[in-house]
Parts: sequence; C-alpha cells; structure tokens
Amino acid sequence: MTQTASTVSVKKPTQKKLTGLPKDALVSLHVGVNAVWFGVALAMMLMAVANLKTTNGDELYAVNSMVKLLDDFVVIPMAIASVLTGTLLCWLTVWGFFKFYWVITKWIATTVLITFGTFWLGPWTNSMTAIADMERVKALTNPLFMFDIHGVIIGGAIQVICLFTIIAISIIKPWGRRDVSKTAN
Repeated sequence: MTQTASTVSVKKPTQKKLTGLPKDALVSLHVGVNAVWFGVALAMMLMAVANLKTTNGDELYAVNSMVKLLDDFVVIPMAIASVLTGTLLCWLTVWGFFKFYWVITKWIATTVLITFGTFWLGPWTNSMTAIADMERVKALTNPLFMFDIHGVIIGGAIQVICLFTIIAISIIKPWGRRDVSKTAN
C-alpha cells in the first residue's frame, strides 16, 4: 500500500518552552535588570533635583557628569538588557509576544521609554553636562541649562513611575490572555 503526499500529515516540530529553574532564572534576570534601571533612573532624577540648589560650579559639573555617566554606562545597557531578556522570555516561554495583554503593554511601555530616553532625556542630560562644564555655576542662569535640567527632572519622574509600573505588571500579570478567536474573523 502506498501513501500519497496528500494523505500524510506532517507535524511541525514544536519548540520546547522554558519551564522550572531556567524560566525562573530568566524572569529573575529580567525583573532585576528593570529594577536596576528603575533605581538608577530614580537616583539620576534626585541628583538633578539636588543640583538645582548647588552653589559651587565644580560641584554642579561633577553631579551632572555623574548623571551622564550613569545614563551612558548603566541606564542604556539596562534598557538594552531589558529588551533582550524580554524578547527571550516571549520567545522561549508560553507567554509569546502577542498572547497576553500584559506582555503587549510592557512592550509598548518599554519602547516608549527607550524612545523618550534616546531622543529627549539623553540629549538633555548631555546638553546640561556640557553647559555645566563650560559655565560652571553660571549655568544655573542659562535658560537652556534650566530647560534641560527641568526636562530631566520631569521626564525622569515620568520614567521612574513608568518603570515601577512595568515591574508591577511583570509581577502581577494583569489582564490575562487575548481572545484570538475574535480577531481571527
């Protein structure tokens, strides 16, 4: 008896998903990375607030330099690590990329935060550091410096609140699974 190709059903090999300790380790790494991002963003915002009361030009520049250093060497790598670990979690677990509303929400929020940091917070931080380097304490009377530092404070506060919310979503996992049967029609 011969079988034709039309009568033979071929099953695609399914990718084994992470469970147990490997999954827990990746989840812990993801949440830890986001906690570091949150903590450093909070510290940077508080440093910018404290810098408004500085009366010493060298101190003003030093604090701005530290904010820039933290941005360049902690926040940016943690944001990248957040995206990488989040991508691995979506790919290697049953959560997937679009199965759950909480996962979609985290993707959107993280993308918005990284975009905001790249195009606004980072340039404001770089600008206020450069101005403080050139003008020292006189920077506090420079309108551009004051705009930048207020942008960093307000934008940093928004970022901290959003990061805290993203971490809470990671833990609580609200909103459940999407009903894909409705969207398929």
